[in-house]
Amino acid sequence: MQHDAEPILVGVLDDVPSGADPSGASTQERVMRLPIERARRAGRIDRPVEFVRERADGLPFGTAHAVEVAYRRLVERGVVMVVGPAIGDNALVATPLAEAARVPTVHYAGAERARGEFVFHLQVGSHEEEPVLIAQHLAAHGLRRVALIRDQSPIGRRYADFFLRESEPLGVQVIRSLSVSPVGEPADAVGDAVAEAVGSGPDAVVYLGLGFGGYAVGRALAERGRPLPVVCNTCGMFAHGLTEWREVWDGWVYVDEYADDNEVLAGVRAELGLAPEQWSMSEAIHHDLGLLVAEGLARSEELSRDGVRDGLERIKMVPSAEGEPGTFLGFGRWDRAALKGRFLVLRTWREGRSVQITG
Repeated sequence: MQHDAEPILVGVLDDVPSGADPSGASTQERVMRLPIERARRAGRIDRPVEFVRERADGLPFGTAHAVEVAYRRLVERGVVMVVGPAIGDNALVATPLAEAARVPTVHYAGAERARGEFVFHLQVGSHEEEPVLIAQHLAAHGLRRVALIRDQSPIGRRYADFFLRESEPLGVQVIRSLSVSPVGEPADAVGDAVAEAVGSGPDAVVYLGLGFGGYAVGRALAERGRPLPVVCNTCGMFAHGLTEWREVWDGWVYVDEYADDNEVLAGVRAELGLAPEQWSMSEAIHHDLGLLVAEGLARSEELSRDGVRDGLERIKMVPSAEGEPGTFLGFGRWDRAALKGRFLVLRTWREGRSVQITG
């Protein structure tokens, strides 16, 4: 008698703010399925993989409680692993839950503090490493005196702490440091912070945070005629899906996750039938998330939560769609950072397009 195998349940904790990712849930899952189906066709995964999704209106607009409820629902539904959250504040909330439930979880926020025995990290940005790239860019372009505007949040504080530490050895001086609400309100308060920053006489303005405060900063700067160069963290990626943000951030230098000459990403784009002018950030991230799911399951000796944790640890030197050519994915014993190599890429918004900065 033939019996159909039960599907492998993989949880997806969706905390991306509404409108921030135009690809949506169906496209995200379609891209994530590409490497999973490759593994299925190769016989490396012997049964269907089913995504179980829970929406969490988490921080900064919602609550930590929403993340807690959504995560516990996924655990109760019997998933062997969880993908998400995407926002750093919410990854910090989910980490102790994953550790207590012993459910392997791959989040794709910027928070390296959100790691543990069962918590793995696909670094879509890095609160600790992006400041290095930003400080190096400022120093290379002679922008030595900067006004720093950061979110009043765990994300903003972490970015700022590392930026201050990395700037000093490079001769970059923060002459004024200000904070704004992570949701960008009230607009008058953001405008006052921008006026104070510009009035301090810097060579450039640096914004560090989730991005909604940065959009408000951009609007306030635009009202002043964009008087200064601006550099920001991976919040600049939100403009891929928000046209009005591209206009406000035109000319801003920011940190992204994809490079124009990444051959793995080129293959993903061809597989999806994307036109050359279509942006690639979301495809790169979701492909690599799916790749970690596929490889973690394929390398598991048993399809239990402990087995999948061990399977994730066995992922070694798998080429990634994110980052510059040569970037790869892998974990190990006590190694929970997936991306290895030059996974952060400087780009700028120019007339509605994201343009890679080289040299």
